[in-house]
Amino acid sequence: MSQFNEQMSPQSANYEPLTPVSFLRRAAAVRPDHLAIVHGSRRYSYAQFWQRSQALGAALAKRGVQAGDCVAIMGANTPEMLEAHNGVPLIGAVLNSLNIRLDADTITFILEHGNAKVLLTDTQFAPTVKAAVAKLKTPITVIDINDAMGPGGELIGETTYEQLLAEGDALLADESQAEWIHSAFSAVTDEWQAISLLYTSGTTGNPKGCVYHHRGAYLNAIGNMTTMGVHQDSRYLWTLPMFHCDGWTFTWGVTAAMGTHVCLRQVDPVEIFSLIEEHDVTHMCGAPIVLNLLANAPADVQKRASNPIEIATGGAAPPSAVIEAMEAIGFNVTHLYGLTETYGPATVCVPQADWPTLPLEERSARMARQGVPYVTLDGACVMNADTMQPVPQDGNTLGELMIRGNTVMKGYLKNTDATTEAFSGGWFHTGDLGVQHPDGYIEIKDRAKDIIISGGENISTLEVEEALYRHPAILEAAVVAKPDEKWGETPCAFVDVKPGQEVNAEELIAHCRSALANYKAPKHVVFGELPKTSTGKIQKFLLREQAKEV
Repeated sequence: MSQFNEQMSPQSANYEPLTPVSFLRRAAAVRPDHLAIVHGSRRYSYAQFWQRSQALGAALAKRGVQAGDCVAIMGANTPEMLEAHNGVPLIGAVLNSLNIRLDADTITFILEHGNAKVLLTDTQFAPTVKAAVAKLKTPITVIDINDAMGPGGELIGETTYEQLLAEGDALLADESQAEWIHSAFSAVTDEWQAISLLYTSGTTGNPKGCVYHHRGAYLNAIGNMTTMGVHQDSRYLWTLPMFHCDGWTFTWGVTAAMGTHVCLRQVDPVEIFSLIEEHDVTHMCGAPIVLNLLANAPADVQKRASNPIEIATGGAAPPSAVIEAMEAIGFNVTHLYGLTETYGPATVCVPQADWPTLPLEERSARMARQGVPYVTLDGACVMNADTMQPVPQDGNTLGELMIRGNTVMKGYLKNTDATTEAFSGGWFHTGDLGVQHPDGYIEIKDRAKDIIISGGENISTLEVEEALYRHPAILEAAVVAKPDEKWGETPCAFVDVKPGQEVNAEELIAHCRSALANYKAPKHVVFGELPKTSTGKIQKFLLREQAKEV
């Protein structure tokens, strides 16, 4: 035994399991009166935020929820979602945030697969939830969230959320329950314990359940706070769904910084810009589609904060034209990259000192790269999936982006085969194809399933989409492979045109040929609104089916 390990074991004096719930406990102690949450006319200080979260945890525990049990929530971006992200893990239970746009059958599958004991649900979603619960084979306790800012809806639960909190408040105030409460709130004894369960939106078959742990959630929240410069005077507007990767863990990251959460039930440009002005918003997050929506809002709607707003975007690479448009209306765009399996953000495109001196188009193209690993991630590398060796950093050799570190999920719930496959070779396989530049920056070229192989040549759909977005008439664009007898596959473009603009297919094809090699230009163009997921991602699997009929 090493002399440095002899008689030196972790104990309460020098070791405490990492959990993001500690952020709220600290904020309530350090800044009890600071504004923690804003939602319409509702205002909660950090002391109140902590009290309500404890009341939720106590009430759930008294109703029989134990460490390791699953508590689901079907909620909009409201204070109840933030409280659930603290009150549920406070007692060692696992939070399952549900995608609010899922159909009843999928909700039923998720609730059964995760074996949820309790479901907290906003009344807006009562029709779907009611249908889903009716199909369950095992009983579940349903609690209604009746938000005054929402459209209302049928009460389908056995009690309301506020009544549940009243039960918890009574327990907290009862001195005879103090020992039991302390025991319930001490359930997190290992930072590897599961904290949440998030389901991927698979295009075929049932979704897979990604299991997060307390350590990863804690670290990714710290990574977000430091990467985006969130601090105690920050005002974070919730344009990103909290159900999506636990709000990329900003649900905990903003609290760690002791900033203010500004809630928003749905993405609406008028409401967003109104809140930006009213609360002098400093930070936001959103998919590229949200940025596009804001950049193309009417000029009289585009209200401004007192200083440029830091906005993080992820998912598909934001077209450089969108980055430029956002800068023009007072936003600083930071490009993040990640997946549900990586707690959201895993890499960040850190600006280099010389970038401001570059021509605008070249600078925005650099900013659209996926960048380098988060400070809280061990590694991200573009590798040959067969040899598991890094590809040359030449900005040209294609490989698969691999990720490893403490902010990668525990695995897929009840799916050992998928977990083993995802972690083969000691790295998490993202399924994204990309290159690594000489400066180490990663740039994704496409999803493995989206790359177009035409006449033996690889065509990046992202590259063609970038060219399409450069046309002044294009609002949104997506490119997929269309089967072709001669070439195998050819690019097919689906575009939505800005209001008041006109353009035809021939003009767009010619525009792409002026910017790309001719074989990369789309051979077909389809006009119309593009299908999207609830988080704003364009559903290319649907477009691929449509392309077969073009």
